[in-house]
Amino acid sequence: MTITVKDRAAKIESYGNAYNLLVENLKKFPQEMWRFKSEKNPWSIHDILVHITDSEANSYIRCRRLVAEPGKEVLAYDENVWVKGLNYDSQSTEDALELFKLLRRHTYNLIKPLPEAVWSNTVNHTENGIMTFDEWLDIYNQHIPDHLEQMQKNYDEWVQNR
Repeated sequence: MTITVKDRAAKIESYGNAYNLLVENLKKFPQEMWRFKSEKNPWSIHDILVHITDSEANSYIRCRRLVAEPGKEVLAYDENVWVKGLNYDSQSTEDALELFKLLRRHTYNLIKPLPEAVWSNTVNHTENGIMTFDEWLDIYNQHIPDHLEQMQKNYDEWVQNR
């Protein structure tokens, strides 16, 4: 599917606004429940925030491969293994949010002025195969809204269990 320059520009702006969207929506969830987990939602809001930053670090590298080394391989990772293996419970959400903000802003500033020809670049994802630049943008543009839905479910369940 071919995307128009105008549609891509709108997606890039949405991508660039993700930090603000995240921080604004976090205000809905009292910090006292950020570590709440359940059988249905085994990741807490705390876990999700640390994950978002780890995902953004992977996105940061993938984007740069798409720009500078098209056709090369990008690595997959097991996010569920990272939650436990990297002891997300012990990590600072404040630091995670700050790093996410910086990584996202830096990548936004990189992709915003890219010439149209670069958007035809691809990389080879070790699990999913060929990834186009527009697919990368779609994935990471949707990442924060998807996790905000997950956070809302956690919150709703926390309220029900009180």
